[in-house]
Amino acid sequence: STQSTGSAYLPHTAGGMSSVSSLRLKFKTDFDKSVLLTNFEKRGWSRALYDEDWNFYWAGVHNIKPLFSPDNPTRLGDHQVVNHFPNHQELTRKDLMVKNLKRFKKEVEKECSASAETESYFLDFVPITFTLPADYTLFVEEFRRCPNSVWIMKPTSGAQGKGIFLINKLSQIKKWSAGKWPFSQSKETYVVSRYIENPLLVGGKKFDLRIYALVTCYRPLTIYINSNGFARFCTVKYSSDKSDLDNQYIHLTNVAIQKHGDEYNDRHGGKWSLQNLVQWLEATRGREATARMVTQASLGSGLNVPVSHHVSGLGSGSHWVWCGVG
Repeated sequence: STQSTGSAYLPHTAGGMSSVSSLRLKFKTDFDKSVLLTNFEKRGWSRALYDEDWNFYWAGVHNIKPLFSPDNPTRLGDHQVVNHFPNHQELTRKDLMVKNLKRFKKEVEKECSASAETESYFLDFVPITFTLPADYTLFVEEFRRCPNSVWIMKPTSGAQGKGIFLINKLSQIKKWSAGKWPFSQSKETYVVSRYIENPLLVGGKKFDLRIYALVTCYRPLTIYINSNGFARFCTVKYSSDKSDLDNQYIHLTNVAIQKHGDEYNDRHGGKWSLQNLVQWLEATRGREATARMVTQASLGSGLNVPVSHHVSGLGSGSHWVWCGVG
């Protein structure tokens, strides 16, 4: 089944609203971004004045925390929806996401062991990761076991590629931990992960995927995945040479970084639609291998997503595919 991006998710409770088609919803937002305002207005929503009641609030992180605080006497009504869940940082902060993925993997492996099931690929896309400086000793032990490996450092709460760098020597970590690393002027917490040195390349260039998921409820878990995902490409062909570790145009796919490169194409933004990527994979790797990859990716995420929704359904317009209920 599908859900149009034009409909708002509202709780179907006795005191709530079971239908929004005939109602003029009021929205509130902390951001005057055209992509938000245009989409709200397209749906016939009107902006709530300062002291007016509202139905949908696109809030900034700084306003979400006090909204859910036990000290806040105000509670959301059945007719009100916000764009964050309480404790959303458990997934959005890199160190907390890693912690929760590790815990989730342990629980699933325990369940599989008890039922004699084995899913060797489950969550194997998560590389070995440590939090620094807390896990520094553990990281050093792992580094010395594989001294020729490359590692990638990321600030736990960063975005748009800011503060990311690659290392292949412990001396580089020592500079960072002493506060002398040029990319980090403070003692901000970082995660360090083993770098994938042989990534899948398209035209010799590294890419990553952006696939948008809408979680409308955690109990029961209800997720929709948008069909219009896309791949983001680097502008310079991939190289694993140690002399190229500092070249962000080779290693980081963030548009905020790539748009400053000499080879950046502002017409297509260095992006492919998910449909084009699947077609390329089918042409170069075969339909069977492509279908297997998509199946393993969906099972690896813990979701039961039919392959046809990902492959065959990608040719149509944008829609949201319901893909998980817990």
